[in-house]
Amino acid sequence: MSQLQTVFELHKQRAIQLRASSATLRIDKLKVLKNWLLNHRIELQQALHNDFKKPAAETDLTEYYLVKAEIDHTIKYLRRWMRPKRVKTPLTLFGSRSSVILEPKGVCLIIGPWNYPFSLMISPLVSAIAAGNTVFLKPSEITAHTSALMAQMVEDIFEKEEVFLLEGGLEVSTELLALPFDHIFFTGSPKVGKIVMQAASKHLTSVTLELGGKSPNIIDETAHLKDAAEKVVFNKFLNGGQTCIAPDYILVHQAVHDEFVAVLKEQIKYVYDENLDDMAGIVNSGHFHHLKFLLKDALEHNAKIECGGELNEGQLRISPTLLTGVDEKMKLLEEEIFGPILPVLPFQNLDEAINRINAGHKPLALYIFSGNSQSIERVLKETSAGGVCVNDGNIHFSNNYLPFGGVNNSGIGKSHGFYGFRAFSNEKAILRQRVGLTSLKILYPPYTKKVKKYVDLLLKWL
Repeated sequence: MSQLQTVFELHKQRAIQLRASSATLRIDKLKVLKNWLLNHRIELQQALHNDFKKPAAETDLTEYYLVKAEIDHTIKYLRRWMRPKRVKTPLTLFGSRSSVILEPKGVCLIIGPWNYPFSLMISPLVSAIAAGNTVFLKPSEITAHTSALMAQMVEDIFEKEEVFLLEGGLEVSTELLALPFDHIFFTGSPKVGKIVMQAASKHLTSVTLELGGKSPNIIDETAHLKDAAEKVVFNKFLNGGQTCIAPDYILVHQAVHDEFVAVLKEQIKYVYDENLDDMAGIVNSGHFHHLKFLLKDALEHNAKIECGGELNEGQLRISPTLLTGVDEKMKLLEEEIFGPILPVLPFQNLDEAINRINAGHKPLALYIFSGNSQSIERVLKETSAGGVCVNDGNIHFSNNYLPFGGVNNSGIGKSHGFYGFRAFSNEKAILRQRVGLTSLKILYPPYTKKVKKYVDLLLKWL
């Protein structure tokens, strides 16, 4: 038996023991995790900077704070989430009581991404611990410094039969996916998500897939352009544009297109012209060259650089780049860009914008900036997306009272807060009946004329 299989067997045994674990025990584990986080803020900043030059302030906001907020929210509400929920019982089952309890799924696997390597690994870990599971963690090998820090964290505060982290590449992921986990939580691309789902199907393992896609951003003719530009620049270029819910392209009403482009250029210049270190670098040379290819392809098809476009391969940096004159022939409109390149496209009317969005895969996020409530409601009703922000972007991710996740190609299942707790739980139906009592006895066979009469009455009146 391999070491991995041995640890997996230990997890199966511990998972059985944890089924009846109390809220107090789970909360105590989360408090230990929080204390570790509070004591290692600087190390986390350094690890992310070493991996792709992520600014310390962004690490605090998008890695440190988000995990801390997830822990605090879960600690506050966990006892409530764990209580059995009474549900109604139909008259046909008179005398019985019904409820739903959330029990741990068991041994879970969390596969994390490289773009937010700490928060997108540890936030689902918080949900899995809160739900009473044991967990295997597989961080991305691309962000090696952050992976090493998480490995040290797990070693410091968890027993290996409860939380076990494995570093490594594709071979490790392949070996893990061959195991019969009770739940798999994966964050990454739709392409790899399909591989994970296929592997999970061999064991009928449930999955949560946090994927991505081309998240659109609509700017209509009634939008407050300066406010919209400030928010778009922050939301797009956060983390060097390497965010699954970043606005992937901007649809701007023709009436305000030129004005909005000008305001957007001014905002990019204000934020980044003298402060490019305030934006994270590209994670590695492979991703850098792919973004370079997308930009080159767009320019060959007559796209226009409104600002940016400077590439520094030695530092793996691409300046915030704004493109106009883009069309369907360009590769950057076919796939998620995942970098600091922002195409802007005009539209004539809202029907055109909605039809364009609906022609593609359902996005992970959709953003609309508008002062027209009717236009906003049309977009909400006539498009489908994992989540929507009105007159802002990205910030729905930080609300732990909201479910986060995609739909179809952009993801399966939800996370954060109660929704993350539920993702790692089985909703068990409980019906309690008094001994010797059930209204259904009159319907038991043999099916005499009298029984058939009762069935007829049941169908007629109930």
